[in-house]
Amino acid sequence: MSLMVNGELRDEWLEAEREQGAFVRKDSVFRNWITPDGRPGSTGEGDFKAEPGRYHLYVSHACPWSHRTVILRKLKRLEDVISMSVVHPHMGAKGWTFEPYPGATKDAVNGRHYLYEIYKLARPDYTGIVQVPVLWDKEQKTIVNNESSEIIRMFNSAFEDYTEARTDYYPQHLRNAIDEVNQLVYANVNNGVYRCGFASTQQAYEAAFDRLFETLGELDACLARQRYLVRSTLTEADWRLFVTLVRFDPVYYSHFKCNLGRIIDYPHLANYMRDLYQHFGVAETINFDHIKRHYYTSHDAINPNRIIPKGPAMDLWAPHNRGRFT
Repeated sequence: MSLMVNGELRDEWLEAEREQGAFVRKDSVFRNWITPDGRPGSTGEGDFKAEPGRYHLYVSHACPWSHRTVILRKLKRLEDVISMSVVHPHMGAKGWTFEPYPGATKDAVNGRHYLYEIYKLARPDYTGIVQVPVLWDKEQKTIVNNESSEIIRMFNSAFEDYTEARTDYYPQHLRNAIDEVNQLVYANVNNGVYRCGFASTQQAYEAAFDRLFETLGELDACLARQRYLVRSTLTEADWRLFVTLVRFDPVYYSHFKCNLGRIIDYPHLANYMRDLYQHFGVAETINFDHIKRHYYTSHDAINPNRIIPKGPAMDLWAPHNRGRFT
């Protein structure tokens, strides 16, 4: 990430997201919705109709928030409907770039070198964090949305006329339960690992650490009783948790000091993670080189020598026992 103030790039993005030593993630700024008919969504303005070839997704393979959107794009088989660019895994002083690197791409839509230039195209006086994912409208030449939780819901339902993948990951009858799980997982796990890693006081770190591992224990106990987080139905809540689980042992355990236990030490979470990894197309969305290279080389305050650990060994294709649930 990087920070812009009135359209000018700044390099103190992390300090801008700290309050009394605790990491506090700022809300996303662009909150428009793509809808089947172009009517306004729950926030923002209208005139963003779902159309094949009109929208472009900017992501990082390292970023768990981006990874949510890449998974839903894959599961809903929207690769030919929504194009995609992937940034370089290293995030330097000017933020994400489109420099050449295996698994990264050029910016084929706007021809820019830095992601912050995309934000400036959309809003020349933009103030806020420059983050991925970014959903871009090629027709209006602007950012539709940069909030991953909303982008995955657009992918889930807005493009039904252009895909044969009919699974609904946010079904109406389960929405209250999904929202409740999402709130717990986001606060204590998805964002919890960052609150550990980016804390600047011992008190803030330990508070986030305790909430993180208390919640992992609760989730492990839940998954001892049922296959997925919301009864027996695979929903967006599972994919939102998965993107953190799959990064936990390679990165968060050591780099963010989340070292009370690994995911492999939680038998139900570990089997659940393998179950999701082995789901149709999901393994193709994961690039561990990008994940490790980003975290261990981009956070100089945490890992100033930029040494990338070789481990751990992970066999995500190993058998799991989740099929026993009905």
